[in-house]
Amino acid sequence: MEASELIKRVRKIEIKTRGLSEHIFAGQYHSAFKGKGMTFSEVREYQYGDDIRNVDWNVTARFNHPYSKIYEEERELTVMLMVDVSGSRDFGSSHQMKKNMMTEIAAVIAFSAIQNNDKVGVILFSDRIEKFIPPKKGRSHMLRIIRELIDFEPVSRSTNLTEPLRYLTNAIKRRSIAFLISDFMGSDFEESIRIAKKKHDVVSVWVYDNRETDLPPVGLIKLKDAETNEEQWVDSSSRFVRDAYRKAWKRKQEDLNELFKKAGVDYVAVATDKDYVKPLISLFKHRY
Repeated sequence: MEASELIKRVRKIEIKTRGLSEHIFAGQYHSAFKGKGMTFSEVREYQYGDDIRNVDWNVTARFNHPYSKIYEEERELTVMLMVDVSGSRDFGSSHQMKKNMMTEIAAVIAFSAIQNNDKVGVILFSDRIEKFIPPKKGRSHMLRIIRELIDFEPVSRSTNLTEPLRYLTNAIKRRSIAFLISDFMGSDFEESIRIAKKKHDVVSVWVYDNRETDLPPVGLIKLKDAETNEEQWVDSSSRFVRDAYRKAWKRKQEDLNELFKKAGVDYVAVATDKDYVKPLISLFKHRY
């Protein structure tokens, strides 16, 4: 992509997603994702309702009157964006491609995090770790992330969801909020997400296209697998074929529901022809 065109696209996404995060997501993000601990703030006289476990017995003994330790939540978090850059993200039938929606969702989350004074890092993955951007703060760091999301060209077009989860577990030492943004074309990642969840707060964002849920009855069509380049002719006028296609999608939906439920991972599904704002707000509110 030409540098001037890239700058325009980065600026366009920055304006849209920063506006959303400032006016819509800021409060929900702050409430939904808690700090990593509590830090001591001050000592004050005991008040009715204070937790007895927070009584400062040394100060209480000195002044012969009960005093409580007051703690504040540590708000600084590390947010990791694990974004799928495999070949299947290049699909989109009506409104936009999956990769464009993934970019916007990642940018909204990142801007919300940076406004909350959190660090943001990125893991771009296919069937391998394509790129790692260490967590940092600041607008210039945010713009670098958007540039990479827009213009990055992966080495591989295949998907292996175990790779980013394993990398997250091993490379990020401190507990983080980790958003796994993918169309989940890979499989067999149940164990790795369960292990990652023990160390990090993992949240999944499933981006899909409505043509992945149903085949239109338009006759003989050629389908191509974006990751393997395999091609197959399909008779979409056949009700049997359309039903089998729909059932396969339902099966995938049920399998993912079950997988995330077992792993204790919150997730949201977003279609490319729908607005992603409402699903994300619903996800954040669910976590209050």
